Amino acid sequence: MGSKSNRSRRYSEEFKRDAVALVRSSGKTVTEVAREIGVSAEGLRNWVKQDMIDHGQGAPGELTSAEREELRRLRRQNREQAETIEVLRKAAVFVAKESDR
Repeated sequence: MGSKSNRSRRYSEEFKRDAVALVRSSGKTVTEVAREIGVSAEGLRNWVKQDMIDHGQGAPGELTSAEREELRRLRRQNREQAETIEVLRKAAVFVAKESDR
């Protein structure tokens, strides 16, 4: 367990772009290119698919990378605001109890 091949790796956006370009220009299959550059075929396939979506060639309703990032940002912001509201609610309850004394 814990072998290097089983661990998730992070690749730079530049590496991903170059890998997708290699798939498109080489005439080789995704699996062949993945094997040559040392990434999983499924990962490379996902990068190629996301690149197609980002260039307007995806199915209706699929999110571009920019839309996915905005969704992540908005969810994070929503979570932070919910936490702030909870703190303020608790503070209001505390202040109300203190003022009743």
